[in-house]
Amino acid sequence: MSANSDRQPEKPERKQQQRSLRTQQKLLDAALEAFSENGFKGTSTRDIADRAGVHHPLITYHFKNKEELWRAAADRIFRRFNASINQAFEETEGQCPRTRIAAVIRAYVYSAAAQPELHKFIIQVASYPSPRLDWLVETHLKPLFDASVTELRSLQEMGIAPPGDPAMLYNMIRASSGGLMALSNELKGTSNLDMNKQSSIDSLADMIINVFLPNNAPENWKELQTAAT
Repeated sequence: MSANSDRQPEKPERKQQQRSLRTQQKLLDAALEAFSENGFKGTSTRDIADRAGVHHPLITYHFKNKEELWRAAADRIFRRFNASINQAFEETEGQCPRTRIAAVIRAYVYSAAAQPELHKFIIQVASYPSPRLDWLVETHLKPLFDASVTELRSLQEMGIAPPGDPAMLYNMIRASSGGLMALSNELKGTSNLDMNKQSSIDSLADMIINVFLPNNAPENWKELQTAAT
């Protein structure tokens, strides 16, 4: 008797769970694509179902309505994005502030390049006031803003980052990192910049770091950091 014959047949409920999970992933992928292209109002659930290649009623079965699907899609793409940012912070623990923020900027640029739908999604929902924008700000955008501004203010005090409103500085970095990726088609036409090339992505990250973090950390940065806390 072969070893394969000893295997237990997969339970029907487990197969159903796997099919259900695959359907949800297809719908989320399709929803991110559609919402980033056309916004919430310009996207129909039927369009999402067609893109996912599933029956339309499965949307309400898995996500109740378009609003819930929109939030689930936002949660999914920001979960991936935040994971890359957190990893950059963790991998540079204890290193100088400039090195840490430079690593975060690189993670931001590379994440935006890997999923350009992220900033297109933000641009679509930020085009007009709405409860969805309020939810996105409070749930996903504001926490990263608060943490980043604290770090940037510390870099400004050490002379690493240029002076000025740290909130403005943060958003300039964010627009340069993710906004340019969202405009990749336009950049190709106007500037002959191919933002799908790794060399272009690396150059963008290098330039953002050099522009917004122009100075090295002072030798006594640990003392300054301790005094600030």
